[in-house]
Amino acid sequence: MRHPQHPPPMTQRLLVICLFALAAVLALASLAIGPAQLGAGAIWRGLVDGDGFAGLILRDIRLPRTVLALIAGGGLGLAGAALQGLLRNPLAEPAIFGAPQAAALGAVLVLFVAGGAPGSLAVGGAAVGGALLALALLVAIAGRSESLTAFLLAGLAIGSLAGALTTLVLNLAPNPFALAEIVYWMMGSFENAALPQVAIAGACILVGGALLFAAGPALRALALGEEVAESLGTRLGAVRLAIVAGVGLIVGGTTAVAGAIGFVGLVAPHLVRRACGYDPARLLLPAALAGACLLTAADIAVRLIPANTELKVGVLTSLIGVPVFLWILIGGYRAREGAR
Repeated sequence: MRHPQHPPPMTQRLLVICLFALAAVLALASLAIGPAQLGAGAIWRGLVDGDGFAGLILRDIRLPRTVLALIAGGGLGLAGAALQGLLRNPLAEPAIFGAPQAAALGAVLVLFVAGGAPGSLAVGGAAVGGALLALALLVAIAGRSESLTAFLLAGLAIGSLAGALTTLVLNLAPNPFALAEIVYWMMGSFENAALPQVAIAGACILVGGALLFAAGPALRALALGEEVAESLGTRLGAVRLAIVAGVGLIVGGTTAVAGAIGFVGLVAPHLVRRACGYDPARLLLPAALAGACLLTAADIAVRLIPANTELKVGVLTSLIGVPVFLWILIGGYRAREGAR
């Protein structure tokens, strides 16, 4: 008899197929929706021929934006699922290791000191470098420790320091217009996405995602407890470092090109967890697909919400994520109280 927490393989395959189909539908909707509405025929001609007004809109504006939303959402959903499996905590979220804050600091330094433009290659490289520097500090501080508490405290300290330094840099900005532009960028958006940005984020997410998928079997063993996982041959220190590096690359690459986008890594795994039977290894791919769908849908929504300026997608994900976070937190508290 199959354990009730492990649904049949057909359920897993059906879920993945449905999520792939939903992502494809949302991608087509993202290409069609905007100030200039495009039909299916115009989209096809614009993508194939690239000529005329439709080709300009699709290839230079909407296609990079759509691809970036898909890969960023997929990466963040995957990162959240991996962290929740590593920490065995449904409230785990990629920002806990300080990589997003450090990535934002690197980007802001280039924007402030070198006068780079938001979304440029220089800003993107600085953001990725900031995330990797945060990981290097994390490894130096807690890399030899077998305690997850040491990793969490080190990540909290690095994130707090990076956030404080970012605020300091912003306070020292002599140009109020530059300050407004930096703050606006940090809210998180795909509005100014371009192919170089897609390449930066794609490379980071590809490498980081490979590390996280490779850690899937170890996450399944870790769900049985650390002692059992070690008895099965799992090297906990190496697994933790691989997951931290993978999450850092994904979050750093995303922050580099789109600013701060939170809570996707928290919400996406919860959307598919019941259908995956609470298996952390089975959860990785569905969570990535759910994250891609969630962030693409959010990017479509900000274009449809009437406003003087386009609402930032990072603001919308926070508006969705905070109630979900509180719901999970309250549900866990009630479950603990009921077990007493």
